Amino acid sequence: MSLSRITLAALAALSLGAAGPVLAQTAQTAAPQTARAALTPPKLIVTIVVDQFSANLFDQYRSRYTGGLRRMADQGLVSINGYQTHGLTETCPGHSTILTGLHPSETGIPANDWIDAKTGKEVYCLAAPQNHLAHGRDDTDNGPVGPEQLRATTLGDWLKAVSPESKVVAVSGKDRGAINLAGHQGQAFWFTGDFGLTTYVEPGETAQAKLAPVADYNRAFRQGMSLAPVTWDYAHDQCRALAGDWTIRGQTFHSTLPPAGLKFDTSPLLDEATLEAAEYLLDSQKLGQGPATDMLGVSLSATDRIGHMYGTQGPEMCEQMLRLDAALDVFLDRLAQVPGGVLVVLTADHGGSDFVERLHDHGYPHARRADMAAIQGVNDALKARFNLSADPLQVGGSGLMVADAEHRSLPDPLRTQVAEAAVELLRALPDVAFAETRDRLLAEPLPDSRQPEMMSLRERMRLSTVPERSPDIQFAWAQNVTTGGRVGSTLAGHGTPWEYDRRVPILFWWPGATGEERFLPIRTIDIAPTLAHVIGVATPKVEGRCIDLNGFAVADCPTE
Repeated sequence: MSLSRITLAALAALSLGAAGPVLAQTAQTAAPQTARAALTPPKLIVTIVVDQFSANLFDQYRSRYTGGLRRMADQGLVSINGYQTHGLTETCPGHSTILTGLHPSETGIPANDWIDAKTGKEVYCLAAPQNHLAHGRDDTDNGPVGPEQLRATTLGDWLKAVSPESKVVAVSGKDRGAINLAGHQGQAFWFTGDFGLTTYVEPGETAQAKLAPVADYNRAFRQGMSLAPVTWDYAHDQCRALAGDWTIRGQTFHSTLPPAGLKFDTSPLLDEATLEAAEYLLDSQKLGQGPATDMLGVSLSATDRIGHMYGTQGPEMCEQMLRLDAALDVFLDRLAQVPGGVLVVLTADHGGSDFVERLHDHGYPHARRADMAAIQGVNDALKARFNLSADPLQVGGSGLMVADAEHRSLPDPLRTQVAEAAVELLRALPDVAFAETRDRLLAEPLPDSRQPEMMSLRERMRLSTVPERSPDIQFAWAQNVTTGGRVGSTLAGHGTPWEYDRRVPILFWWPGATGEERFLPIRTIDIAPTLAHVIGVATPKVEGRCIDLNGFAVADCPTE
């Protein structure tokens, strides 16, 4: 498996050998008025990550939810100011924080991809060339993947170290959603094309064995896809009212349903299928029905893909929000029947924003697409100053590399000299909010993130900086300034250090919960130690802290 036996042994020792003694000790310190029945931890932990589900989007639709999200908002413990504390708010690093208790600077995942400075080749955040994809097409998706690039262990790994019989399973529309939640020791499944769910196959394993848990589901999925065309039309008049036409880089975007180029994985159907797959795994793997605690991770990718393709303030996202709410209602009904009890946490890997043309017309005149000619001007100045034959600033890994035309790093001390000169030129551009060399950021200690709303821009970017993997220059555009944009492709995005990309909802829910609202900020890195406390598993050293759930399952978190 991906983790060494030595690592697993260390985790087992750290967790005091078994979950039982930890829970017993917790029970002894519980408040006298807490009933013993309330000190029984749940047999199933469910982590739901809604990709690109900003706190702004949750707040915007909160009064209109009537299903699962309404239930969680009314009955659950709601933190309206949850934070991804780092600066480069992308899917892979965001997911890596949720069940590790660590920032991307420590998980080793700074972005969705980065450039190998020696070869100039792009490296995917979960690349594992020694593996294969179980559906037999290594040339699809992101190629062979696995958890090896993730340098941290997860809650599922901590649990498996002390309870090998526990089941840890995750499902998603994306590999990086499933693998980060499953960790090194769990089973990760994600959708690919018309095949259904796939996974990675490590050396010595067979695709048939790895796909066995979802083989029946895949057969039913493929049959259903062959019988029914992909459809997506209006179900809510409030969403129909948001339709309109927008001019984006000289092209007309018709914001309406059904959208042009409708596909399964850029529609609400993807999340609905993912939740159906999660329910299938719940039943077929008998999660939460045995003597051991189990974990189920569900990463829902449609909000992200719809946000990129169509923006967040049109009829497409409106219908997505309401259909997701309905699908989650069905899923929570099923979870409420788990005989061993369930605790659900819902959050997001990052937020997101609308496309800038609609923002501009809706009262934000500063929203615009960046002037890329200005970046070329910096390159021209650097070429002249350092007598270079090619542009030294190359885009890579959500930042700028100082490299040759093949993306291979320039030799030092030239690389450092060019990077430092480039930073000074970039800071003078009106569209640029932040520019700093990787080396200077790495020379600084990791900041204290316990007050995430108070963190400086520099501190946020430091938490996204990883030796060797981060680009030579960490870089951020000004608020509501973005690049690219093409009708039929990406219109809007995320990845910035700004509040609309950092703030995410964090909700805890269990059957019979009493609603509680909390306004003080907490972080996604606080989720793993909180859940570990609930199930009685000690954690390795993490940056997150345990959050009291008001006596649910176990006594409050130990005082620091």
